[in-house]
Amino acid sequence: MGDAMSTIATPTRVVVPQRKRTTNRAAKIAASGAILALALTFVLKYVFRYYLHYNQAAFNDPDLGAPNYWANRGWLLMHMTGGMVALLTGPWQFWSGFRARYARLHRWTGRLFLCGVALGSVGAYHMAITTTFGWAFGFSLLALDTAWVTTAGMAYYAILKRRIPIHKEWMVRAYVVTFAFVTFRVLNDYGPTSRLQPANDRAIVIGWACWALPLLVTEVILQLRRMRSPLISS
Repeated sequence: MGDAMSTIATPTRVVVPQRKRTTNRAAKIAASGAILALALTFVLKYVFRYYLHYNQAAFNDPDLGAPNYWANRGWLLMHMTGGMVALLTGPWQFWSGFRARYARLHRWTGRLFLCGVALGSVGAYHMAITTTFGWAFGFSLLALDTAWVTTAGMAYYAILKRRIPIHKEWMVRAYVVTFAFVTFRVLNDYGPTSRLQPANDRAIVIGWACWALPLLVTEVILQLRRMRSPLISS
């Protein structure tokens, strides 16, 4: 009886078959590659143009810019530069092989990610407050910026406390919110959602949907992973 109770109380980890581990690894690599490709495409199409064409006409372009972009170009560039750094360094945080082989580089890319969020959010708050697209759209951007800072801040706090599993989860959430800038452009410029009218209402709805819905899906996945964890304890 004592041996049986001892066996029940001892944590047991289920061994995952090698084939399943290989399939999971391939799926993760493919997903990470797709995310990084989308991020690079977004940067090349929507960000670099402001660095390559540093003039009032390019910044105030009615199709890609806004009437106040040139006047607020310092804040806009701060937001875009920080966001670009976070967007391109984030995926490297989730590759376990990269973390294991290049631990120091992993830590530095993590710092760059957090610095990018900090810099980008300052510019984003200003752009949201001074937007020419109305208070409702501005408020959706303020909510997005707040979610961005909060998720990244929680990831930073968790690593300071050496709570590695919690840190990993908050980094996932933080990158999902970071990727919202790409999601916004995809929904607003392509596919059926790009044809919704009026345009201002579309922008407001997408301003919320681009981060709130992916974050909800992410939270469900994270919680399901916890509930389905092979770790069994009394």
